[in-house]
Amino acid sequence: MGYDISDYMDIDPLYGSLSDVDELIRELHSRNMKLMMDLVVNHTSDQRDQTWSKLSGDRITNGLQHAWFKESRSSLDNPKRDWYIWKKPKIDENGQPQPPNNWSMLLGEANSAWTYDEKTGEYYLALFTSEQPDLNWENPAVRKAVHDILRFWLDRGASGFRMDVINLISKDQRFPDAPVVAPEHKYQPGYKYYANGPRLHEYLHEIYTEVLSKYDTITVGEMPWARDQEDIIRVVGANAEELNMIFIFELVDIDDEWGRFRLTLRHYEPYEIKQIQTRYQRMMIDRDGWNSVFCENHDNPRSVTRYADDSDEFRVVSAKLLCLMETFLCGTLYIYQGQEIGMRNVPLEWDPEEYKDIETQNYWKKMTDMWPGNKQKLDFARKIMQHKARDNARTPMQWSSQPNAGFCKDSIKPWMRVNDDYTIVNVDAQRASENSEDLSVLQFWKEALAIRKADTATFIYGDYQLLNDDKSPIFAYKRTSESNSAIVILNLSGTAQKWSLPEKLEVEQWKLGSYGSKPKQPMTGQLELRPWEGLLGEIKPS
Repeated sequence: MGYDISDYMDIDPLYGSLSDVDELIRELHSRNMKLMMDLVVNHTSDQRDQTWSKLSGDRITNGLQHAWFKESRSSLDNPKRDWYIWKKPKIDENGQPQPPNNWSMLLGEANSAWTYDEKTGEYYLALFTSEQPDLNWENPAVRKAVHDILRFWLDRGASGFRMDVINLISKDQRFPDAPVVAPEHKYQPGYKYYANGPRLHEYLHEIYTEVLSKYDTITVGEMPWARDQEDIIRVVGANAEELNMIFIFELVDIDDEWGRFRLTLRHYEPYEIKQIQTRYQRMMIDRDGWNSVFCENHDNPRSVTRYADDSDEFRVVSAKLLCLMETFLCGTLYIYQGQEIGMRNVPLEWDPEEYKDIETQNYWKKMTDMWPGNKQKLDFARKIMQHKARDNARTPMQWSSQPNAGFCKDSIKPWMRVNDDYTIVNVDAQRASENSEDLSVLQFWKEALAIRKADTATFIYGDYQLLNDDKSPIFAYKRTSESNSAIVILNLSGTAQKWSLPEKLEVEQWKLGSYGSKPKQPMTGQLELRPWEGLLGEIKPS
């Protein structure tokens, strides 16, 4: 499968076959594990016949989904024409066709979200790239085809789905112009009209009733721009009959200039992190919903760079601090590859040509077109790329200090340059660490997860209470069940801080700390926290 789908019911031969998936599912089940598939049904691949493997140079045979769009664009009256979103052009004063509205492309905001088709004289909507046309979910035949795709994988033994940008499937059918929030750009962010649309809940409930309710499944929906609590609970509430949980983007959008484009950079204060985490922790507990807990994925930079300090001095303690923050929150925890060893963003010194993601390439082209020769503007653009580009999460996994970080043989060139720090930051080195007093980041994650799994009543299903609702960089919260209570204290800053434990709260044992596996801190009263210090304590029963 993937994000540029040519056949929903097959595997790209570059990566294997359906029989390989069957074997994977069997072997997972034999180990009491399950497989979630990535479901991408907001858009498909386009019908371009000249599809070539970027890795091997071989021709890839067009599959089922290519056929859908190939039929759709073949003529105005083809039965599959309205499987996609087609609109007549506006005509400018020179008689040239122009897009139906001013929406910008998500992965290239200098461009329109609409692509012109010369043959039929209409535009099709492709929010992400012109090669990924959006399906028309208003068409019942499209929805039925999607239901068939879900059944295909569930019948094959998959246990659920991560649903890619699932809240974009319902668009405002007026397709109005978006507000102008970036006057220097021709095209504007149109998410107000294509995210969380008027029929979203109808479509999700239909998926549940027609398919999901008939299987033992788990679902998580990727839902950018979902901020309204009523809307969120309608999706993930215990009786919602839509999805089990969603990825809420507020934390990973924290340094965006809200309302503009993703590749922007806003200064934020550390206390905003605890406000965001607390808002959704309390909302789900109070309203009987369910959280996903994450701060990294394939679309976001490395958390240790973004939320803490990735310098050689503080990378390890920062990675452990973020582990403590995430592991002991209520909800389902998602850990992204490399997060468990504290992988960081690529160096600022890398040339723009090293970035391979289409979003980053389009951004750099836009900035060089807008500001040719302007060193200040282009240096800031490079800073944004280094800080926020998706490429940061897509460098090869760092397994060892061997060439290519052990990801592939020295004779093979990976799709993207390996991060320069792989000789120091890698799995082998962290597995081999023998310092029981100061665990490696990987060992620390394993210890934290063991603690979480040993007391699910407290750390997964228990109550959550923020202990310091202020604008300090200290984030302290308490988790409570009928039998146990614990406290997590995080100094989200690079400076030493003092913080006092609440009166009548006594720590029975400090169980983990980012500066050492056996923290030496007082059990009551004032704590002196070092930069990026995090602590987990078991609270003494009162």
